[in-house]
Amino acid sequence: MRQYRTEEIRNIGIIAHSGAGKTSLIEAMLYNGGAIERMGAVDNGNTVADYASDEIERKTSLNCSVCIAEWTENKLNIIDTPGAEDFYGDLHGVLRVVDAVIVVVDATTGVEGGTEKVWEIADKYDLPRILFINKMDKENASFDNALASISEILETRAVPVQIPIGKEDQFTGVVDVIQDGAFLEPSGSAPATKSDVPDDLLGTAEEYREALVEVAAESDDELIEKFFEGELSEEEIQKGLQTGISENQFVPVLCGSALKNIGVQQLMDMIISCCPSPVQAAEIQDVDDESKTREPSTDAPLSAVVFKTIADPFSGQLSFFRVYSGTLEGDSQVNNSNRGEVERLGKPTFMNGKQAINTSNVPAGDIGALTKLTTTHTGDTLCDRDATIKLPGIEFPNTVISYAISPAREGDDEKLMTALTRISEEDPSFQIERNDITKQLLVSGLGDLHITVNRDRIKEKFGVETNVAPPKVPYRETVRKSVQNVQERHKKQSGGKGQFGDVTINLAPIERGEGFEFINNIKGGAIPSNYIPAVEKGIQQRMELGVLAGYPLVDIQIDLHDGKYHDVDSSDMAFQIAGSMAFATAVQQADPCLLEPIMNVAISVPDQYMGNIIGDLNGRRGQVMGVEQVGKRQIIQAIVPQSEMLRYSIDLRSLTSARGNFTMEFAHYEVVPEDVAQKVIAASKTEEEEA
Repeated sequence: MRQYRTEEIRNIGIIAHSGAGKTSLIEAMLYNGGAIERMGAVDNGNTVADYASDEIERKTSLNCSVCIAEWTENKLNIIDTPGAEDFYGDLHGVLRVVDAVIVVVDATTGVEGGTEKVWEIADKYDLPRILFINKMDKENASFDNALASISEILETRAVPVQIPIGKEDQFTGVVDVIQDGAFLEPSGSAPATKSDVPDDLLGTAEEYREALVEVAAESDDELIEKFFEGELSEEEIQKGLQTGISENQFVPVLCGSALKNIGVQQLMDMIISCCPSPVQAAEIQDVDDESKTREPSTDAPLSAVVFKTIADPFSGQLSFFRVYSGTLEGDSQVNNSNRGEVERLGKPTFMNGKQAINTSNVPAGDIGALTKLTTTHTGDTLCDRDATIKLPGIEFPNTVISYAISPAREGDDEKLMTALTRISEEDPSFQIERNDITKQLLVSGLGDLHITVNRDRIKEKFGVETNVAPPKVPYRETVRKSVQNVQERHKKQSGGKGQFGDVTINLAPIERGEGFEFINNIKGGAIPSNYIPAVEKGIQQRMELGVLAGYPLVDIQIDLHDGKYHDVDSSDMAFQIAGSMAFATAVQQADPCLLEPIMNVAISVPDQYMGNIIGDLNGRRGQVMGVEQVGKRQIIQAIVPQSEMLRYSIDLRSLTSARGNFTMEFAHYEVVPEDVAQKVIAASKTEEEEA
């Protein structure tokens, strides 16, 4: 493969609802570009983009995959993305580094829940878009219905630039209103030949062309003047389209069949003519110092962002990166500005699926890969050692579901931690945490499938089988009353030196979230000062054990105000035990209760689901705090007990046909209602007995 100049490169993400045909579309583009001799199929497990064993087995994209198609003297870096919401971590990484996206819509279903979600993410990155209505050859395919759903649900200005010729099994080609001609199913990978527009479509083609010329003219003041004065040339139309698409003034709509390779070549033509090249990108700024900038040029100092990491226990990690400025040279040293360390680079490669294409360097605007980087993780910036810069990283979606994980085989704990660490480095949306309250090792992700797939990868790559269980809720305990003058004595005599410690305490609840306050009010040496820390230590150790269900006690004030000691038998241990005993007695008298974590929840759903969602929240002991309308969606703000939200991601998808989404974060602790508390306490005792 020859080296391409920055202006000859297009970085394109392919996004869609799962099953819309992204991978098949890429396969057709690779075939047209001569990268493959024949088109594979997802069902056959032989596509370039879906090469991982779990993708082949599940027949769906689970990872992003970089593919390369050469077309009309240009290079297309086409990146396949997962359609399932469980793997949107990769989607965010891809949309961080591409310059435009193709949104694939299934002609038989129109816009689906996943289409809305990937569209919103593309909005976040303000990316230019082209819509491709796929599967025009399938039963019940309808270009008009799909187009209507685009305008209605996505709320965008969708402008058709193609008309289908025939429908369903009679679909044979497209009319391209820009090129004012018909293109039938190509013979092999050779360019489809242009022919006359069928007579029955002439009127529609003229209508579409007029609308297209008008929106193209509206994108530029100079063009709009020419438009009112007379006809625009095809070159001027292309210029207007490029401006309008780049600035997101409208979205062109194309159609075709990826499996039959109909309309795909025209899509590739439009990518080249209307999508921005890296040269047209704005200069980039340092996230910490706006005065540091880089132009998208090979003449500028090097800056690159790593957007995907693949972990391998044998060959090390494979890091995918995009160069924003300068040229990344192989066998060189660069600075990792996120880690403040020097990274030694080997030979870079271009990746076409799993095929590595050797290269000596990767210029500005291009996408490449490196192996065995030692300090670099996803989202890090690699830059010139003499001209450091830190580029914006990748904002990954919040996790929505957690499980307690443990090794299936005894003795695999260390291997499991190693595997989890490597997988979380590969996929930052898969997070690990040890909960100090429940003592469980937790894994969190974007859905059940996300957790399952990563467990399978841990088994395949690292040989560690795992068990998972619902996480325990990190309840806490506290008191509701004050008690005075609780006195306990620890006295033990068994020959020789004995043990003696005597303490008297007051106990009181304090503000929620204050934790623990210890006041030393000992006067006249009733307890020597060197034993006071032992009393506090004994109390704090007892707090960790709880009194109701074994959860830590919090938000308590202890006033140590009296006690006794023995010149010979008193010791730190004796006063630790005495302090613990006094605390336990005091808590039992102070009306102990259970606290549960309450979460702030924001749920975004289309209007028609709002009633169901609010009703469901009420059934979860939730409290709706407010509702805000944003477009055709409602944002419901609520507070809900964490125990009621453990599987909410699954339930929300079911309640909204996958069109809802939510975020959740810890808010505060509240007292658990008595009926719920009794169940928690009973379950805790049962678990203790079984252990």
